[in-house]
Amino acid sequence: MTLALIPYPKIDPVLVQLGPFAIRWYALAYIAGLVIGWQIMRRVCQQPPVLPMIRKPDESDDFRAKRIDDFLLWAALGVILGGRLGYVLFYKPAYFVSNPLQIFTLWEGGMSFHGGLLGVIIAILAFALRNGVPPLMMSDLVAIVAPIGLFFGRVANFINGELWGRVSDVPWAMIFPRGGELPRHPSQLYQATFEGILLFALVFAVWKLCDARRRPGLLTGTFCMGYGAARIAGEFFREPDSFMGFLLGTGWLTMGMLLSLPVLLFGLWLIVRAQRAPAVAA
Repeated sequence: MTLALIPYPKIDPVLVQLGPFAIRWYALAYIAGLVIGWQIMRRVCQQPPVLPMIRKPDESDDFRAKRIDDFLLWAALGVILGGRLGYVLFYKPAYFVSNPLQIFTLWEGGMSFHGGLLGVIIAILAFALRNGVPPLMMSDLVAIVAPIGLFFGRVANFINGELWGRVSDVPWAMIFPRGGELPRHPSQLYQATFEGILLFALVFAVWKLCDARRRPGLLTGTFCMGYGAARIAGEFFREPDSFMGFLLGTGWLTMGMLLSLPVLLFGLWLIVRAQRAPAVAA
């Protein structure tokens, strides 16, 4: 096996430290994903077909964008609470039952995308019910911007030197500070590329080329199916969590794969459903 040819860039996970207060790249990744996604959603929601919402008599013509401002808080709570609870329930339930206070130590890491996805789904349904929005039209807006958050999150994983890949002798393998002495796949960057950049390009292309917003659920289905496929593929390069390892003694099946399969199938169902349903009038 050859030595790693690309040194791991040791970046301090803490950007600024002021006494007990620390600004971490991990937190900034979440903030960047939410803020950029929020700004894009504000613009897209007013393009035809215009996102219908219950409008109060005293609201101005830009009320839709203002309601998207409100949704930012809903989305943030869904991502953070869902992501943390998903990690607790899917990955380390026994540990957190024994150490319940550790559930709140978010600065130590431990978030689950699949839990965050469920949290955002609940936030979308609650927001849609409150504002009279068709849930699939709302989720399609979220699907356009979700890969942006995934990209920043995976880059933050790389900066933290966590969730590294399996041992490899590829020329771009790296030796991670906490990953032992052997070179490994920089799987965080693989996932940032496939779950972030390429998935955004796919959803964006479907949005622009297929008039997808007139078929509610098509963009959501594209995102779910694309993410499921990208995550399953990425798991073949990522080292499974040491406390969990491979499932069922297979030597290849991971919890990430298992949780991503229903996401992929759900996305496929949404795509078929959207194609069969009549298009929404512009």
